[in-house]
Amino acid sequence: MADHAPPAGADSAGSAGSGAGNSGAVIHRASAPEHVPGNVLVPIGALLLGLLLAALDQTIVSTALPTIVSDLGGLEHLSWVVTAYLLASTAATPLWGKLGDQYGRKRLFQTAIVIFLAGSALCGAAQNMPQLIGFRALQGLGGGGLMVLSMAIVGDVVPPRERGRYQGLFGAVFGTTSVLGPLLGGLFTQHLSWRWVFYVNLPVGAVALAVIAAALHIPRRTAGHVIDYLGTLLIASVATSLVLVASLGGTTWGWGSAQIVGLTALAVVLGVAFVLVERRAAEPVLPLKLFRIRTFALSAVISFIIGFAMFGAMTYLPTFLQVVHGVTPTMSGVHMLPMVFGLLLSSTVSGQIVSRTGRWKVFPVTGTAVTTIGLLLLHRLDETSSTAEMSGYFLVFGLGLGLVMQVLVLIVQNAVSYEDLGVATSGATFFRSIGASFGVAIFGTIFASRLGDKLTSALSGVSLPGGLSADTLEADPRGIAALPPAVRPAALHAYASAITDVFLYAVPVALFGFLLAWFLKEDRLRGSVTAPDVTETLASNPVERSSYDEVARALSLLGTREGRRAVYEKITERADLDLLPAASWLLLRIKRYGWAEPGVLAERSMVPLRVILEAGRQLEERRLADRVGLDLVPTERGQAVAEELARAREESLAELLGDWWGPDRPTDLIQLVKELTDELCGSDAERPHGPGTAPAPQPG
Repeated sequence: MADHAPPAGADSAGSAGSGAGNSGAVIHRASAPEHVPGNVLVPIGALLLGLLLAALDQTIVSTALPTIVSDLGGLEHLSWVVTAYLLASTAATPLWGKLGDQYGRKRLFQTAIVIFLAGSALCGAAQNMPQLIGFRALQGLGGGGLMVLSMAIVGDVVPPRERGRYQGLFGAVFGTTSVLGPLLGGLFTQHLSWRWVFYVNLPVGAVALAVIAAALHIPRRTAGHVIDYLGTLLIASVATSLVLVASLGGTTWGWGSAQIVGLTALAVVLGVAFVLVERRAAEPVLPLKLFRIRTFALSAVISFIIGFAMFGAMTYLPTFLQVVHGVTPTMSGVHMLPMVFGLLLSSTVSGQIVSRTGRWKVFPVTGTAVTTIGLLLLHRLDETSSTAEMSGYFLVFGLGLGLVMQVLVLIVQNAVSYEDLGVATSGATFFRSIGASFGVAIFGTIFASRLGDKLTSALSGVSLPGGLSADTLEADPRGIAALPPAVRPAALHAYASAITDVFLYAVPVALFGFLLAWFLKEDRLRGSVTAPDVTETLASNPVERSSYDEVARALSLLGTREGRRAVYEKITERADLDLLPAASWLLLRIKRYGWAEPGVLAERSMVPLRVILEAGRQLEERRLADRVGLDLVPTERGQAVAEELARAREESLAELLGDWWGPDRPTDLIQLVKELTDELCGSDAERPHGPGTAPAPQPG
């Protein structure tokens, strides 16, 4: 159990999840803030396993892709192994969230795991590229549910003040899989088979299913939604049509062909239909009114660009390393680590700076600029590039992505009203996911188109061993090893330049993001949106949380030791009192329960006894508390000072919420602030028990 005193220490802020996309559907939740009692470590562990499946799948596949396409053929369709998963999981995310609200999250979470595992098993057994692409889409449907429901269930089993502790574990899963995913993908591919990239999910998922069935007991809640099925179907269809145009145009079909023209026209018609449907939808999947907010509109486009650059590069860099430089799948994962470390480092540092200063505009401007430079550097790579050179370029690119990714969600949250907080967050992350789909598809189209021309030119007039041609080398790069030594460098250069050319084509897109970043207006950040969440920045899926849970996630920073110390320092100063932060905490606790015995309190709260004794001595010296036996009880003056501290505490919380805490503030937000205010004094497990000569607990 976490302590509630202000001693120094640090935990990371975290997030709470709910599937709802708007504030209206969570009032029932706020009116009954019931949480599962007892030890939550076992069910949290099961949720972490479920999240691990989806998070690992984002990174483990990339280093296996060159081997997969060599085995199954169809290098020109490599992008769809990634894109099919991204599109399916992006489209499914809002549905999983709202269905979980209506029908119970435990059952839906189990269903998502089963779908994901079925897709994984089928992917591992795929015999050709069309099968693999189709099964990846099935896997993506389940993956979307794993992401959103694992986050939502945390809100069911953990009260707001403790979510920071447990959500730090969820962030660690993303950080760990970002590093280990490419390595594991390479290890499985090199020493077992690429099929184990998918089969590895089966034992992990089976354990998660068993633990969830046995140990996860959550209250059955229902929250009515009018689910926007039609809007979800339309926006998924628009995205799929446009990605098909991007990936098939100029390769499978000519740009002027009937198929490409027809797909483009279909996308336009479906887009118009989507706008009309969203105007009338009770709970639109993407409210059009958000685009009237300049910060949201600009952030959505920049998020699209960042997703475009990040996933496009992550998909094709392993191919460059394995084919052009001949490194093993495992070592290609090692070579990718500088980019991952750069992303994690700059993302963490920028988030911390924003949290402390409230200034943020420098990061999207600098981040898009560095990303553009990173793409230019990646374009300079060739078959003669050294490991040090590649590592440096990968690091620069990762640093640029991290600088901007962390901040975009925060500024969107800061720009909207409380009622739109949930859908604005999901909207911003939705565009990053769609950008990722487009990036992978367009990078693939450019690569396939350039590779065919370059191989044909490089091998023109050259006598090749039997069965080898430009077409066969394009479909299966393993044939390069069978080329005559005199011809091999030209073929490798064709592959190298075809891949690195895609980064040059992405430069204008990133540069456009840089220009847009200058138009962002730097409004002062609310205190409640300066707690970055790794799940909102590193996950490929859109985030799907209610407004209530977004605020609970951010304010869970107050539940950390560092956060509580800051709260009590601030309210002591606001009340104009010369007290230790620990003394303010102890006085408010005595006011709430009527008494406190330092020894028992130290045992129950895990606060060092010396800190409590020092605080108690100060309260006695200031005549704010009297000693009755071993107990401390408030004096009349102590009661009055505690009232001042209580008012200062509520004002401090309200200040964090800014204009969300207005005269017409919603019921669920009032309930959340009351719950956090109470919990800052101590949990029920820390409540004093036993005989007592002490007064009865007081309200507040």
